[in-house]
Amino acid sequence: MPTAAYRLPALAVEEHAITVPLDHFGDEPGELEVFARIVGTPGEAKPYLLYLQGGPGSEAFRPTAAHPAWLPRALRDYRVIMLDQRGTGRSSPVGRVDGRFHGTGGAQDTAGVAARLRHYRADAIVEDAEALRRALGIERWAVLGQSFGGFTALRYLAAHPAALDLALFTGGLPRVVDERLAADGLAGPGGADPDVAHVYRVTWETMRRKSQGFCARFPADAQRLERLAERAAESGIALPGGIVAGPEHIRSLGHVLGTAHGAQTLHYLLDFDPDTAAFRHDAAAALPFSARNPVYAVLQESCWANGVATDWGAVRARPAGLDSTWLAGEHIHPGLLASGDLAPWAEVAQALAERPWPLMWDPGALRTADVPAIAAVYFDDAYVPREFSLATAALLPHARTWVTSEYEHDGLRASGAAVLDRLLAMAAGDA
Repeated sequence: MPTAAYRLPALAVEEHAITVPLDHFGDEPGELEVFARIVGTPGEAKPYLLYLQGGPGSEAFRPTAAHPAWLPRALRDYRVIMLDQRGTGRSSPVGRVDGRFHGTGGAQDTAGVAARLRHYRADAIVEDAEALRRALGIERWAVLGQSFGGFTALRYLAAHPAALDLALFTGGLPRVVDERLAADGLAGPGGADPDVAHVYRVTWETMRRKSQGFCARFPADAQRLERLAERAAESGIALPGGIVAGPEHIRSLGHVLGTAHGAQTLHYLLDFDPDTAAFRHDAAAALPFSARNPVYAVLQESCWANGVATDWGAVRARPAGLDSTWLAGEHIHPGLLASGDLAPWAEVAQALAERPWPLMWDPGALRTADVPAIAAVYFDDAYVPREFSLATAALLPHARTWVTSEYEHDGLRASGAAVLDRLLAMAAGDA
């Protein structure tokens, strides 16, 4: 039974909460509450589509009739389940409030918090979703995974294919190491080596191209970036929340270049004098990692880990001699946790970077996943490289891919209904 049910303009909404184990795969004690909203059109019974949010560490959208932009298209065919992944939103959120860690089972020390967070990856999220599906009495559902949500959907295909009748991916097919693909020369850079640094070498190169394009479009901004980086290196730039921005903070502002209107967003940020309140507040808000969603900062690299430790893969993959106009994308750096509200998480992030992670995606299981899989692969994706996505799609027996240069990584959101409509048409055999 729902914990709440109500109407919004053009929408019927149910809220559900279930209790799940902290540890789905072992015997570590503890429980979590997992929350989800079911969104539909009033009076219509349709099949279910589980939406898996990007991240990790971000809650699902809070829906309205027009938000997210793809929702009206989805509701033509489905009731959409918006799942707050564990540790986010209303699903036992993890954070730090009033000087204490919250959502960590009472743990306040580095080892205890890190041990808790090792249960917050895609494999656990899939088991939470399975518990929700069973609680709702749903036999099978479709899944839509955006970015990290796609990584989670791929785990779903490997672990519980019988629960799915369709898997949709948007910018969300991760690198899966497979000896057979490597032997055939289809695995992409790094071959069968599971080191996550191979992903970041590709994304650093993508960001080189995007940074060069930005500076060619806005030459004065290249000079502004150089001056900001020099100032940040000399004395730091004080931002709200106690952040003392160093060169890595300035470099990280480039993450927006992987989105539809990111170049304009960065240009207008740099248009402000750095000694104005507008710049300081907007720069703080533009940083990719924040204490609002600390799981993203401490577990971002782990979302790629398939049987290995991450060991700060983005730092290890970083090319030597980067100048200040070669901006970062989704590249976490320890310096981003050196000050401000993320500083208490720095030792936790270090502990998790040193920890070997279990296997996430079994290539053998993926090869036998008898589920239609349709993927939008963005040609110059700054976060999820095209070559790895296509290699992973080759593992799936019923996969179709749509490779497009029309959209960036946020194409699902930025396109309105267009990307989802194309994927659903492909699933129906109409495209």
